[in-house]
Amino acid sequence: MVERILLSLDGSVTEGDRTGETDRAIDRAIDLAARRGGTVHALYVVDTGRYGEPALSSAELVVDGVEDAGHDLLATVDRRGRDRGVTVLTRCCHGRPNEELPAYAVEIGADVVVLAGRRRPGRVRRELERVADVVVAPGALASR
Repeated sequence: MVERILLSLDGSVTEGDRTGETDRAIDRAIDLAARRGGTVHALYVVDTGRYGEPALSSAELVVDGVEDAGHDLLATVDRRGRDRGVTVLTRCCHGRPNEELPAYAVEIGADVVVLAGRRRPGRVRRELERVADVVVAPGALASR
């Protein structure tokens, strides 16, 4: 039984891509939870490798904007879950997604991980694929 679905959201929403891959991933996670009686754990990581940490500089405004967009996106996931009768727990944190995602998956005992957002070619895509390999248990994707 799939009880804990980890929905990992990335920063592509801050770049204007909220209608495509991100929305499909949100719908997939909520649909799965509704069918299987599970809970969606939505995680948004403000990537400190990409944006740095806010520290009384002009970069602080950028980081604050990314974090605000993350909170808005998490609120959208929560609202969609409520509309479908699905429990959604949200978390927004600062860190490196390749570290935060696997750590949170282990912390909550995730049964399935849904990755949202655009996947760019190159190093970022390879890193996301490595994270997925670490997090997703063998056979988990076969149950979709």
